[in-house]
Amino acid sequence: MREFFRKNGIVVIIVALLLTAVVSIGSALLPVSPLANALGVLATPFRAVGTAVTSWGQGVYRYATEYGALQQRVAELELQVARMEQENRQANAALRENERLRQLLELREKRSDFVFESAAVTGRTVTSWSSTLTISKGTAHGVSEGDCVITEAGYLVGVVREAGLNWSTVATVLDPDISIGARAFPTGEDGILEGDLALMPEGKCRLSYLSAQSELEPGAEVLTSGMGGIYPSGLAIGTVETVDYTPSGAERYAVLKPSAELNRLEEVFVIKDFEIVE
Repeated sequence: MREFFRKNGIVVIIVALLLTAVVSIGSALLPVSPLANALGVLATPFRAVGTAVTSWGQGVYRYATEYGALQQRVAELELQVARMEQENRQANAALRENERLRQLLELREKRSDFVFESAAVTGRTVTSWSSTLTISKGTAHGVSEGDCVITEAGYLVGVVREAGLNWSTVATVLDPDISIGARAFPTGEDGILEGDLALMPEGKCRLSYLSAQSELEPGAEVLTSGMGGIYPSGLAIGTVETVDYTPSGAERYAVLKPSAELNRLEEVFVIKDFEIVE
C-alpha cells in the first residue's frame, strides 16, 4: 500500500480533489434529501483531503518564499560582517603603523646621532645552535658586519653577522655568538649580554659576569653600556626575570626576557653610524 501511494500519490490527490468538487457541486444543486445527505457524507473525507492538500500547498509556498528571503538576508549579513572585519583589520593596521612611526620619531629625537637604514625582515632561522634573521639591506646600502640592529622603539634585535650586497644576516640577542657590554638599572651594575643554548628555546638570554654581591633583582631593566665604543649605549636589551649564582658561586648571572618581540618583527633598523657615548 505504501508503495502504491508513493507511486500514485499525485493521481490519488487529483482524483480526491475532483471528487470533492463534483460532490460539492452536486450537494449544492440537489435539494436536501436522502441522496443529498448521502452525497454529503461521502464528500466529507474528500473535503478533508482537499483542505489538507490546499493547506499543505500553501505551507510549501510560504516556506519556499520565506526560506529564499531568509537565505538572501543571511547572505547580506555575512557580506556586511566581512566588510566590517576588513575595515577593522585596516583600522588596526593603521593604528599599528601610527604607533610605529611615533616611536621611531621619539627615538630620532632622543638619539639624533644615529644614522639608520630601514630593512624588511625576509627570513628567520632558529636551530639548536643559532638564532638569526635575514634582512633586505646589505653593503650596497652601507650596512656592515658588526652593526647593531634595533626596532623602531630602540629595542636591541641583534648584530649584523654577515653582510651581502643586498641582504644581511643578523645574529639576534638569543644567539650564543652574541657578546655585548650591558648595564642594569637601577643598580648600575655592568655585565655581558650573552646568548645561551639552554635559554634560547625559551626565547631568553643572560647577563653574565655579575659580582657575587650583586643586588640585581627581577624587573630590572638592562641596556647596552656602550663600553669600548663598539656598540651604541642606551639600547634596551630586556628585563631581568631571575638572578642566580654560577656553579662555582664566584659570580652571579641574570636571565633576561628580550624587549624586542623577535618572532613578530617585520621591519628593523640598522644603526650604520653613531656617536660614542659611555
